[in-house]
Amino acid sequence: MDKSKITDGVKIVKLMNGDDIVTILPKEQLGDKSPFLRLSKPLQIKYVPQFTDSGLKDYVALIRWTNYTHDEIVSIPKDKILTITNASNEMTKSYNIVSVSYSKLEEKQKNDKIYSQERMSDDRNEEYNEIFDEFRDTKKTVH
Repeated sequence: MDKSKITDGVKIVKLMNGDDIVTILPKEQLGDKSPFLRLSKPLQIKYVPQFTDSGLKDYVALIRWTNYTHDEIVSIPKDKILTITNASNEMTKSYNIVSVSYSKLEEKQKNDKIYSQERMSDDRNEEYNEIFDEFRDTKKTVH
């Protein structure tokens, strides 16, 4: 597929269940009267909060949305879509990088590892609470 066609066609599909999907809408759709829309190499946008030395930051990850199939074209009901928008330049670049290896992306697998929990130290807990308190304070609005 010509890369310029990929860049021009990257879309963000917001679904009714809250999922954000970055994808390309193939030119070969099922028709205007079809209740389905076709998506090519759909990747779900996941926002992963991270604690850093400078505070709480969001990391954006693109993961396979349809993990239990090798299909690169997926049809979804049009009535489950809230909106479709053009992807930003940054998201388009990220999508193009990840989608090149779409068929090689790891499928979800059952993880049988057991993770142990450890109690957070009082100092670390206080540090996190301060970050959350600062975050809450910035959410206040003036009327």
